[in-house]
Amino acid sequence: MPTAQLYSMQVIPPPQTFADIASPVLPDSTMAARRQKVLLAMKQAGLAHLVIYADKEHGANFEYLSGFIPRFEEALMVVSADGELSYIMGNENLKLIPHARHSGRCLHAPVFSLPNQPMDNDRPLAELLLSCGLSAAGKTGVVGWKLFTRDPSLFDVPAFILDAIVSAAGGREQVVNATGLFISPDQGVRRLNDASEIAFYEYGANLASTRVLSALNAIEVGKSEKAIGQHLAGDGQPNNVVMIAATGDRFAYAGLYPSDKTITRGDKFSLTVGFKGGLTSRSAYVVASEAELPAQVADYPERVAIAYYHTVVSWLEFIRPGITGDEVYRLVESVLPKSDYHWHLNPGHLVADEEWLSSPIFAGSDIKLASGMLLQIDIIPSVPGYGGSSIEDTIGLADAQLRDELAEHYPQVWARMQARRKYVTETLKINLPEEVILLSNTVGYLRPFLLDKSRALVKA
Repeated sequence: MPTAQLYSMQVIPPPQTFADIASPVLPDSTMAARRQKVLLAMKQAGLAHLVIYADKEHGANFEYLSGFIPRFEEALMVVSADGELSYIMGNENLKLIPHARHSGRCLHAPVFSLPNQPMDNDRPLAELLLSCGLSAAGKTGVVGWKLFTRDPSLFDVPAFILDAIVSAAGGREQVVNATGLFISPDQGVRRLNDASEIAFYEYGANLASTRVLSALNAIEVGKSEKAIGQHLAGDGQPNNVVMIAATGDRFAYAGLYPSDKTITRGDKFSLTVGFKGGLTSRSAYVVASEAELPAQVADYPERVAIAYYHTVVSWLEFIRPGITGDEVYRLVESVLPKSDYHWHLNPGHLVADEEWLSSPIFAGSDIKLASGMLLQIDIIPSVPGYGGSSIEDTIGLADAQLRDELAEHYPQVWARMQARRKYVTETLKINLPEEVILLSNTVGYLRPFLLDKSRALVKA
């Protein structure tokens, strides 16, 4: 049967959203387990010390143990093989150390501070690292935020910091890139989440999908990008990607953010917002029906939207623990050939504090998907001459034990997940494997025509 005949536009209720839910806090037991995971990984890698780099944009590996990121400064956390932690902080983050989830020694490095701030108490960074125990007697791992899979000898921390680490550690041969210890998709400690971490991240995924649905409902001809973008702000929480509310052609005057441009009938339109634990994205046309599409893209539903939607449905019905990343990649290639649809990123990746942690899904990947992984549906068709189609959202994989733990210890989170599952399976007719849990409210929900807010694609 042709793909277009597998789906139809139907009048259906929108997915339920959940406003004003409580912000979760990770329990002390989870934080203690995180430290033990890191120490075990250090032992397996033969590391005497880890030096974890952080700044505002790249602070999640640091935050995994500390509970916070350094605002507008750089910072280092030094972890010794016996579990001792030392924090090396700039002027304006010293006050956070008493609140850290793991206590540790606090050392002052004014060099991490903003330009022209006082340099009182300045000591060479290498001297501070030596006081944390770095020496030539053991290997030191440096944790940035990139894996450098083609050349693991590279580092992604500022040169002045790497130079100080090399000096304190006794030479370059004593220093290795250890970012994979945290984020590698096959062995990183952050790739798998327990029930408390899933509940923590569900907050952000729920928030992102709730705000995007609000923005979708607000789209009208004549409104500005700013008017739609204000719907994406959520509970004062920080975004982990640049917010998008863009009508027509994007990036005019190199602009990335919602502007005063107003919506015109027939425009392409893109929406994206992300918070810790989840991103939601949508793109489609500002029309009420197929008849209103510009003539040059009159076949957009069959050429792009339905082909893309079929791929997402196939992905959702196939994903489960135990399959390899290559199997997922080959599935997407079989239903949405790259040669025709020109997608080029990984068709699915891991999610955490970052929108993109890493990905086990790529051609030839023998990495098996596992219970505890959180994944973003990230399949991006790019057909010349056509606007895009997008329903990026966050799902998780959970075996029976993990599902039982969620239901027992986080009943409100579990109830939301069950409500989402009921909508996806009964209203959208998507056959989800039992191991798939839904963190986003809008999984599988696609409106190809943004001025028609009553109809969405449904399996025939």
